[in-house]
Amino acid sequence: MNPFVLLLTPPFTQLNTPYPATAYLKGFFNTKGIPSYQSDLGIEVICAIFSKKGLEEVFARVNDLETDPSANAARIIALRDDYIHTIDEVIRFLQGHDHTLAHLISKRGYLPEAERFAQLDDLKWAFGSMGTQDKAKHLATLYLEDLSDLIKECVDEHFGFSRYAERLGRSANSFDELYAALQKEFTYTDHILINILQAKIETLQPRLVAISVPFPGNLYTALRCGQWIRRHYPTVKVVMGGGFANTELRSLSDERVFEFVDFITLDDGEAPLETLIQHLEGKKTVDELKRTFTLKEGRVVYINNPKGPEYKQGELGTPDYSDLLLDTYISAIEVINPMHSLWSDGRWNKLTMAHGCYWGKCTFCDISLDYIRSYEPLTAALLCDRMEEMIAQTGERGFHFVDEAAPPALMRALALEIIRRKLVVSWWANIRFEKSFTRDLCLLLKASGCIAVSGGLEVASDRLLKLIDKGITVAQVAKVNKHFTEAGIMVHAYLMYGFPTQTAQETIDSLEMVRQMFETGIMQSAFWHLFTMTAHSPVGLDPAKFGVTKLMEEIGRFANNDIRHADPGGADHESFSFGLKKSLLNYMHGACFDYPLQKWFDHKVPKTTVPPDHILKVIEEAEYTPANDSARLVWLGKPPRIETFTKSKKGNQWEMASLHFEGKTISLSIRTGKEEALWLAGMLERLSVHQDVKYTRREVIELYESAGFTDFELFWDNKPVNSLYKVGLLQL
Repeated sequence: MNPFVLLLTPPFTQLNTPYPATAYLKGFFNTKGIPSYQSDLGIEVICAIFSKKGLEEVFARVNDLETDPSANAARIIALRDDYIHTIDEVIRFLQGHDHTLAHLISKRGYLPEAERFAQLDDLKWAFGSMGTQDKAKHLATLYLEDLSDLIKECVDEHFGFSRYAERLGRSANSFDELYAALQKEFTYTDHILINILQAKIETLQPRLVAISVPFPGNLYTALRCGQWIRRHYPTVKVVMGGGFANTELRSLSDERVFEFVDFITLDDGEAPLETLIQHLEGKKTVDELKRTFTLKEGRVVYINNPKGPEYKQGELGTPDYSDLLLDTYISAIEVINPMHSLWSDGRWNKLTMAHGCYWGKCTFCDISLDYIRSYEPLTAALLCDRMEEMIAQTGERGFHFVDEAAPPALMRALALEIIRRKLVVSWWANIRFEKSFTRDLCLLLKASGCIAVSGGLEVASDRLLKLIDKGITVAQVAKVNKHFTEAGIMVHAYLMYGFPTQTAQETIDSLEMVRQMFETGIMQSAFWHLFTMTAHSPVGLDPAKFGVTKLMEEIGRFANNDIRHADPGGADHESFSFGLKKSLLNYMHGACFDYPLQKWFDHKVPKTTVPPDHILKVIEEAEYTPANDSARLVWLGKPPRIETFTKSKKGNQWEMASLHFEGKTISLSIRTGKEEALWLAGMLERLSVHQDVKYTRREVIELYESAGFTDFELFWDNKPVNSLYKVGLLQL
């Protein structure tokens, strides 16, 4: 049976893993019995270009150039045969089909090298004894980037691996430039894209093509696809949705857009698409559509029937990755950074713990939009059910939770459920660095397979964090990062500069905070972003409250999100950009901690007011956590081995016991009275994560006292029992 809906991700998102939107929608359509098919056109286009046949065509086009190439391009052209004869093997290696090629690549001399290889000074630092595979992946990635540079210079000016014609999408307040580009002849990439699309349309014959546009870099190719379909298959309807539409197109009024698509939906796509399908089947009128733009009597109209269906997250089904060519994705290492490699290396199943953000207060964030404002968590059991289904379908045990910020309580419940089911998974998520992430919670997350977290430290200034309404302090972030790091979970921080009213002093002090976090080892990765004021954030909605003014009041007829603004009370924010990023690169390499901060900037900056040992003192400060009788006690370890013995002193004898614990990486022994030891061993069995009955600290105290013992705190909160967190006794 031909699918009713063809779900498309246009070029380009990621090379290593599918963008999850179409898999989410296909999973939903499965629950409704709506036949669908999905395709990631991005990876298919990449595999077509970066092949022996594809490169032969690239170099043939280069030979037809009437202008002289740059020195870099000329070198690549001179090495034409070396590229053509190695490309298929390199792609197979990056797809995971030929691991042994890593030895040949990593020795150098096998791959032709051009300008991108000039950055290899850091290779020894980055890989050292880390292994041949990662080194070879990085070299192979540079090789592909050299070819990308050639294509961009000589064949297709819009080309880019993770985006295509992104500049056109980003300058899209007016549709004029993008519209003009779409009237031109097909580019080289366009030809390949449309050939692939044509084959799918002819084979599948869908009635509706749904194109997901997550980023500005997908917009041009999405509209190219829609344009071709509408010209050659006018009975097939085209609908566009995704992150770009949700943030940028909420005030759309330019009729020309509908020369390329028939409909544009906003926010969660499940209900709007189901309603649209019913409309195309003749079951609903156009006025019954949901969160949908279309053209009506030559004018753009927005239709949102409040009576239409809405769905709880638990009703949407498990994301379905079938149809996607999972064995063709490319694991690249573009940036020598441990967290960036998670984004680009390996194929991750994407899941969401909760719809929206449980915090929902950050003033720079688009918290007025439904995808953040409407918070709805799933249950840990349902998440684990979906994880098991996806493992069976894809064969992959890695999961990236793509939440705005994963809720700590749900992360705890998920970790316990993963351990209870004995699931073998590795996973990572985006979080808020809040105090809920205690030592014991981080140890639990690690035990369940959590390998990394990323979160917003943002401005690393308590005044500005309060203005942002982040709900955290720098000291709190430092302590939480220490807990994650000591548990063996990698920490990546999103850093921001240029928030309204941020002074030069605060920028330099923020950099000093970041320097100290790297120096003390509690942060392993980070990235600076320049603040952007968006139309749907509290800052964008009320700029005067934050001391900034809009420089552009008019509302465009096409995209409206980023707002140009002036910050009269702040510093010249952009002048700090290069220095912040250069210093951070060195700190991530473990280098230059002793450099004065002034050295990173080519203009005068104030001296930091932060004491050089501020973060060290924060993380070395003893943490006092008051007893919480409602906290759950959990045992993750194995039963201890018990040895009893008699102890004598001054003619007195009493029975003692040693309990020997074997953890995965350590052995631990403790001694206590025989009766207490037997009680503790029995209690640990009852506290096991695999038991159905759950116990709070208060309930354990009552069981201790009912056994005839006294002074629970003296027994439980001091050595030796207090050290058992190392082998799995946790208070959550």
